Amino acid sequence: MTVKRIAFMQKLLEFSGIDSQRLLLKWVSSAEGPRFAQVVTDFVEKIRKLGPSPLSVRKTEKHEKIA
Repeated sequence: MTVKRIAFMQKLLEFSGIDSQRLLLKWVSSAEGPRFAQVVTDFVEKIRKLGPSPLSVRKTEKHEKIA
């Protein structure tokens, strides 16, 4: 069920103009502290490479138009 929800959300993000890579699902046990840390570190690097969220860019542009 969760995998289906994630797949749906990824499609919804793409439809909204947001890269679906901004959403990640990984199964990590509570006993896998180092693996969890690595998954989070890798994901943060990936997000940084993608650049700012299109939503924050739109918000900034909207704010600049008002000013």
